[in-house]
Amino acid sequence: MSAAFDAPLQPDVLAAARQGDRRAQERIYRTYERAVYSLARRMTADADAAMDIAQDSFMHAFRYLHQYRGESPFGHWLRSVAASKALMHLRAGRRFLEIFTSEVEPDEAGGFEDVSTIDLERALALLPPLPRSVLWLYHVEGYTHPEIAELSGKTVSFSKSQLSRAHQKLRALLQPADGAGAPAAAA
Repeated sequence: MSAAFDAPLQPDVLAAARQGDRRAQERIYRTYERAVYSLARRMTADADAAMDIAQDSFMHAFRYLHQYRGESPFGHWLRSVAASKALMHLRAGRRFLEIFTSEVEPDEAGGFEDVSTIDLERALALLPPLPRSVLWLYHVEGYTHPEIAELSGKTVSFSKSQLSRAHQKLRALLQPADGAGAPAAAA
């Protein structure tokens, strides 16, 4: 789980924000803005979409602050709001993902000419949005398959299959196919 979502929130700040206090809401925003943006950015691989998702997440959180019951830290609740907003964005098809960057172009066989230009960040960006999001939620944010299924409105087996696809695609992108360093062809 991202440690940024573990930042403590003072009860008086939360109480004031629930009453509509803009300064308290700004403190909440400043405390968690980077964590919310980072989660959305990792899930969508798009900076502009991540900004929109972060804004939507905070607007939703402030509108429904009364629904936060305090059973877990506030950041964990906000994380689920942001993850849900990112998944809704992906499901709605409003993604602006560029499958390949200008620096890393596939060759005719679907592989890459220079493996040295590929790193994990670029490989993650090459994953389709849903598998990438499931991978991020599972491995980095610490969600379980039932939690991912609930967030995405899908089944547990959907979550597991998307994670498997993400693993398979990453292996293909990062594993050299021959001794010369060329990665395996992407599936």
